[in-house]
Amino acid sequence: MTEISKTLVIDKILFNKGFFCSFDWYILKKHRMKNINSTKPNPNAVDVMVLVIRLFVGGAMLTHGVPKLETLVTSNQIQFMNFLGMGSIFSMVLVVFAEFLCSILIILGLFTRVACIPLMITMLVACFVAHGADTYKDQEMSVLYFFFYFIILVLGSGKFSIDDLVTKKEEVY
Repeated sequence: MTEISKTLVIDKILFNKGFFCSFDWYILKKHRMKNINSTKPNPNAVDVMVLVIRLFVGGAMLTHGVPKLETLVTSNQIQFMNFLGMGSIFSMVLVVFAEFLCSILIILGLFTRVACIPLMITMLVACFVAHGADTYKDQEMSVLYFFFYFIILVLGSGKFSIDDLVTKKEEVY
């Protein structure tokens, strides 16, 4: 079997009748990278990567939001940072709103850009106020989250989102 025929057989197995048909991975067959040095972005790959980032970052932030929600609901005494003199309970409600509800919205791709704003503000407060006196090692995670949310804010929710299903219109870049 020649190298070309092996590639055709693999393509047929993976893309026509195999694993990649079960999801939207047909994109890979249609738009395989022909030149690794190309600077042109593949729009379908961008949509898949935005989905991956949304799922990963939203899910990771939920691991911070769920315990805070449980504390808010079940605890009689809440010890939380009193940001701008608003009171520790109100500050925690705002953080739970951002880390729990907005993370779910980002995972679903619903009101994605709007949901990024409270999360970005929360990450800036976490970095520069809550961990302001700490070393960069302790601030690093909130900075990374901030930039992931900034990327989602700029790129939007992508093709694989509820926002896209609701709007059903062409995006102009």
